Amino acid sequence: MKILGIGSRIAHPEYGKGVVTNVSSKDYWVTFIENGLETIPLNDTFEVIEAAENEVDTISFYDVEQSLTRILKKWSDVTEVVPIADKWKGGKMIMEPGQSGVQGKEVPIDTFFNKIIMVRDRLRVMEQKVNASNLGDNEKVELQQYITRIYGSLTTFNVLFKSQTDYFVGEKSK
Repeated sequence: MKILGIGSRIAHPEYGKGVVTNVSSKDYWVTFIENGLETIPLNDTFEVIEAAENEVDTISFYDVEQSLTRILKKWSDVTEVVPIADKWKGGKMIMEPGQSGVQGKEVPIDTFFNKIIMVRDRLRVMEQKVNASNLGDNEKVELQQYITRIYGSLTTFNVLFKSQTDYFVGEKSK
């Protein structure tokens, strides 16, 4: 069985004339003149009016989703879900002032952790914007070094992460 490409025109006994607008592994998506969009099995009975060849869209929805996810992570300030280490779940951070008569503060560790994640994600966006900017190479390198040092300053908070792949990484020793 030869698979029709996108743009092929067919005549279906039930739906009438239409054009193939998408092809999946099991179905044709056909826009029919009188019945709108319908999906029909690849092996359904219909007359081929005009076949378009080599126009089958071979990219899967998963591939599109993965590409879109990478693009959004790269170019937006959307915060990804990063799990906190189990030992910190439900915990709290207590800040006690060094002066007497001043009230301390308690913050749920999850709230603090989410703020750290937002800082990390915004640093990544800044890094990408620096790389994509029209700055000269020397200026880009200088700004990248500052960003790397900021990551290094944040390594203290790596203890909060569940996975080492989420850790902050500063300059590596040679």
